Amino acid sequence: MSRFEGKPRQPNSSGFTLLELLVVMVIIGLLAGYVGPKYFSQIGKSETKTALAQIDALGKALDQYRLDTGHYPSTEQNLTALFTRPANEPKWDGPYLKKAVPPDPWGKPYVYKQPGDHGDYDLFSYGKDGEPGGTGDAADITSW
Repeated sequence: MSRFEGKPRQPNSSGFTLLELLVVMVIIGLLAGYVGPKYFSQIGKSETKTALAQIDALGKALDQYRLDTGHYPSTEQNLTALFTRPANEPKWDGPYLKKAVPPDPWGKPYVYKQPGDHGDYDLFSYGKDGEPGGTGDAADITSW
């Protein structure tokens, strides 16, 4: 008897059928379609919360600057006055920040204006789009 004769061959049942693979891929696609938008919306919320926290910390540093010097930094001095002594500022007792002023979570500089339209100073980020106004992630994040 040759090795090809005798018992009939059993079909190989160790693999997946094409239909099984397609069903699994559809399920993964549905899960990704459901979870993906929720995940990415959380990233946008965390960037907004980070910007709010940074604006709050910069506001406290600005208040400390004012306590020491008697005034807030001018618009021209900008927020760099919190880390580097401005020229002709004898009462400066900084630095008021451990590091240089960080950019907002979208990599753009914070906008500082003194005197402000909404108080002694205005400190804000234009949000993700970098333009005034907007909604959602593109909304302005302000100190007032």
